[in-house]
Amino acid sequence: MKKDDIKNSADLFFYKANSDLNSAKYLLKAFENSEVEIDLETIMFHLQQSAEKLLKSLLSHNRVRVSKTHDIKEIIKIAINNNIEMIDDTELLIDLTSYAVEGRYAIIHDDLDDTNKYIKILEELQLFVKKQISSEII
Repeated sequence: MKKDDIKNSADLFFYKANSDLNSAKYLLKAFENSEVEIDLETIMFHLQQSAEKLLKSLLSHNRVRVSKTHDIKEIIKIAINNNIEMIDDTELLIDLTSYAVEGRYAIIHDDLDDTNKYIKILEELQLFVKKQISSEII
């Protein structure tokens, strides 16, 4: 999706989620190649933001009011309460919630493998959401 394709809030959330996911991948590659000195929390922050925005894109597409929360568990609960279909591993993204705020100001010890696990789940969620909202994009 390009900026010119943005027609509604679902599209905007999707576009921003894609940007966050791409940022996380770029930073992870640079981190792994010792090109930048950053902590994993910075990468995880972008993954959390991507998860939050993908889920909010799905809610918005289904005309469900999107709350101003960073709590992924709460966002998933809203989706479930509104019978919105999600991918099987969506609930694994709940652990990213702590990176929305705390991860920017504290050290949360995590494994590099977790980063790759979340990227894989988010790529799957990204494809799922894109299919859901694409009928309005095309």
